[in-house]
Amino acid sequence: MFFRGQTVGKYRILSPLGSGGFGAVYLAEDTWIDKKVAIKVPHRQNLDFGELLREPRLLASLSHPNIVTVLTAEKQDNVFFIVMEYVPGETLEAIVDREGALDLPLALDYTCQICNAVDHAHRHGVIHRDLRPGNVLVAETGMLKVADFGTSRFLEIAAHGTTVIGSPPYMAPEQFHGKAVFASDIYSLGVTMYQLLTGTLPYDTPAPGDLDRLMRGDLVTPPRVRNPKIPKALNDLVLKAMAPDISARFQRASDLLDAVLAARPAPPAGARRPWRPAQVGAATPAEDVQDIQSRLRARETPQSRFCWHCRKPLPARSGKCPFCGENQ
Repeated sequence: MFFRGQTVGKYRILSPLGSGGFGAVYLAEDTWIDKKVAIKVPHRQNLDFGELLREPRLLASLSHPNIVTVLTAEKQDNVFFIVMEYVPGETLEAIVDREGALDLPLALDYTCQICNAVDHAHRHGVIHRDLRPGNVLVAETGMLKVADFGTSRFLEIAAHGTTVIGSPPYMAPEQFHGKAVFASDIYSLGVTMYQLLTGTLPYDTPAPGDLDRLMRGDLVTPPRVRNPKIPKALNDLVLKAMAPDISARFQRASDLLDAVLAARPAPPAGARRPWRPAQVGAATPAEDVQDIQSRLRARETPQSRFCWHCRKPLPARSGKCPFCGENQ
């Protein structure tokens, strides 16, 4: 759709970043403010304008450090595109393809970050519907960003839809029947966690004849069989996240997060960040959640502060405005 060096409005196209079933993504520069951005151009440009705006409007309702931020949506030269933050790094899929099974602490850290993103989306009524490592960006800082909400829907819309959408190896059984609920994302998160811990998918892409076996859970090999280093408690919670019966799964991403924190093993000697084992006197899951959230906040770019009186920018951690002298 775009080519290197092309100027589209105020954006100069630098290079293609990738292409999927719903659109192509380019690295571009906002020439007004000298800032790199990611531009997503949907393949289907003939949709109703309101439908084209659905994804950026949905993303605009979400504000979380583990979710890619949408900056704006524009239409230039009859081409509609979405402008998003650029995340330098690579996809989680590329990392797993290269490294195989990840070290347990890293796999669980990534899992917790994805749980945070999914929980935030669910609390705002948004179902992702295509959650997988290929749609998770890993920044150079180690921060994860869930991307590609092009297939997402608000719950009230998705609950009545009959369209089969998703990536088959990661789709919950009910999604093959065109139904998606919050727990469908939990199933996809379970498959992703399985892949992080073992380096492989739990099963090949299900064929039409495999759907009955998928509904019964017969296709899944326990992750501990493929990686004996996985503690039994983590093996069991992955299988619970992937339960074919919706009611048998974790119902919320926060529930899965709590279970991961409670089941994680004791820290290795000399670990940079101590891992508290789940035992008497150890930190509670709620305390661990607060710890993870504080770590995420520490990775975020500090937000600018302005004086309540004169609205001029304040120095970091300033208690008094240097311009008008008002206490903040």
